[in-house]
Amino acid sequence: MGKLILLCQNPALTDWLAALFAEHAPQLDVLRPGDAQAHLAEVAVCWFPPAGSLGQLPNLRLVHSIGSGVDHLAQDSSRDPAVPVCRVVDPDHTLGMSEYVHWGVLHFHRGFDQVIAGHSQQHWQRPVQRKAEHFKVGVMGLGAIGAPVAQRLAGAGYDVRGWARTPRQIEGISTFAGAPSLHGFLAGLDVLVNLLPLTASTQGVLNHAVFHHMADGSALINCGRGQHLDAEHLRQALASGKLRGALLDVFEQEPLPADAPLWHMPGVWVTPHMASAASDLCIARQVADNVSRLAAGLELNNRVDAELGY
Repeated sequence: MGKLILLCQNPALTDWLAALFAEHAPQLDVLRPGDAQAHLAEVAVCWFPPAGSLGQLPNLRLVHSIGSGVDHLAQDSSRDPAVPVCRVVDPDHTLGMSEYVHWGVLHFHRGFDQVIAGHSQQHWQRPVQRKAEHFKVGVMGLGAIGAPVAQRLAGAGYDVRGWARTPRQIEGISTFAGAPSLHGFLAGLDVLVNLLPLTASTQGVLNHAVFHHMADGSALINCGRGQHLDAEHLRQALASGKLRGALLDVFEQEPLPADAPLWHMPGVWVTPHMASAASDLCIARQVADNVSRLAAGLELNNRVDAELGY
C-alpha cells in the first residue's frame, strides 16, 4: 500500500489518529509532517489541514476526511482540485446527532439555559413549563441525518417542521422546500436546528433575515458547519432579545480559539464539535478500505461530488 500522511492543525488530533491507525489498521504506512518520507505520501488523512500542506505532496492521489464533512479542507487552498476527496460515513452518526439535538431542544424547551444562567446568582426561579406539542421546532436540512432527527423530535411530541432545498415527504412532519417557502417555515419557530450541508448557497444562511422571522425569544442550534452562521448577526439578535440563546457545535476554526468572542457571548453555549462523530473503528476501516481500493484501481467509497460539496 502507498504511504499515508496525517494532516491536522491540532497536534492532539494527529496523535489520536496515529494511535487509532496503529491499533485498527496497522498495515497502513502512516507518516506525519516532518517525517523523512512525508513528501512521498499518496493519501492524506485530514481534519483542518494546515495551509499549504496538501500542495507539498507531489504524489498525492487521495484526500480523505475523517468525518462526514469536507468543508474543512478549504483551510488549505493549495489542494489540487483534481485529486479525489472521500469522507467517512458512520451508520451510527445519525443516532448520535439525534441524541444531541434532542438534548439541545430540551435545553431550551424546559428552560435549562435560564436555570443554569441564574445559578451563579443563586437565582431560584422555575421556568414556565410548556407542552412539547406547543413548542415549534424547525429542522433545516432533511437528508440522511436531518430527516431522522426531525422524526425523533416529532416522536417526542414536538411540533416539528422541516425545510430542504428540494421537496421531501416525511410522515408526521410539515415540510417546506426552496427559497420561496423559507419565511413560512421560519415563522414562529421556538428553536431552529441547522443540519444543512455547506455549499455556496448555504454559506452565511443563519443571519438577520432568518432570525427576523423566528419567534421572539427563540433559540438556535447549529450542528451544520461554522460557516453557516453570521456570528455578528447572532450577537445582535441575542443583544436585542430576538434570540434568547444559541447552542453551537461547529465553528469556522476548530478548535475554537481561546480569544474567540463566541466563548463569552451571553446566551451562547459552546460544545467542541461533539454532536456526533464516527467511531475509531469506522474511521480506520473506511480509510484503509479506500487506500486498498485506490491501489487496486477500484471505485472509491463515499467519494465527494465536487459540485455538490458532499
